[in-house]
Amino acid sequence: MGDLVQTLPALTDAARAVPGIRFDWVVDESFSQVPAWHPRVEKVFPTALRRWNKNWLRSLKSGEPQQFLNELRRRKYDLIVDVQGEFKSALAARLARGPRRGYDSRAAHEWGANFLYQKRFFVPKGIHSIQRMRQLLSQAVGYDYDRDQVDYGLERSALGPPPLSLPEPYLVFVHSTSWPSKIWPEHFWRSLTQTATAAGLAVVLPWGDEAERERALRIAGEHRNAVVLPQLSITEKASIIARARATVGLDTGLSHIAAAFDVPSVTLYGATDPLLVGATGKHQVHLASKFECIKCRNGMLLRKSGGLQTGLFRRDLTRESLAGVAGIAKDEKR
Repeated sequence: MGDLVQTLPALTDAARAVPGIRFDWVVDESFSQVPAWHPRVEKVFPTALRRWNKNWLRSLKSGEPQQFLNELRRRKYDLIVDVQGEFKSALAARLARGPRRGYDSRAAHEWGANFLYQKRFFVPKGIHSIQRMRQLLSQAVGYDYDRDQVDYGLERSALGPPPLSLPEPYLVFVHSTSWPSKIWPEHFWRSLTQTATAAGLAVVLPWGDEAERERALRIAGEHRNAVVLPQLSITEKASIIARARATVGLDTGLSHIAAAFDVPSVTLYGATDPLLVGATGKHQVHLASKFECIKCRNGMLLRKSGGLQTGLFRRDLTRESLAGVAGIAKDEKR
């Protein structure tokens, strides 16, 4: 989801440079609500490749892949741009009708994706993902843009009102992530909850699955001003986040949503580099692990001394880091 949010500034650049430009967008069905928040996105094509891959025979019998393909190919496009550079996104570009553009072999995320484009562009890998996608789209369409101005093109009104009443002012704690190596230990979250509620702030805890809900309940504990949200859609969670006094979170989609709406935030990075994927917006603070990381998706981190251990992200966040995160509650209370 974070990749989708970080694509939005590129769309805003194009909208400023090319009057009347409109976008259709192929996205994973789990995050299909996100593109519709941008005013220049006209149609969203949800794809279920992950689900279909589990049982292609059953999927084909259901007719879902065929329906997706028919919808995708119904219109011929002036231009098709793959900003992800992965094989599955390149395949979606290949299935659509129109001239295809994407990264060259040096810039694509996955080998082979570049072969499915008709025109390819070089974009350095060692820059922030937002700037990579902005550069690619500007080269593919042919326009200039202000690199120092990052505008997601979003309005809170597009999210609708929050789905429930919450005690104010409130902080949102984004405690869940799909990578084990990004997770911050619960006792730190509980300590931070204690600090925030003692300062007169409520703490709101979103979740995505049952394990995350149970973690949220443990973090909330007996604090009366800690609220575990019910099951909500991404748009409903975004509506709550966009109106928060501040957020504290991990490198995950909801933290990028907070940045997109300029919500003051502290984001923790263990297995990822904020210089490449950091939440970008006004009032953003990044706290990053000092350890080098390998095989982050498996939770394995590398000490500079050479020994492998798990969970070094957790140990690397010192008491000083915890105090820095907690400081946002005190500052916002003032």
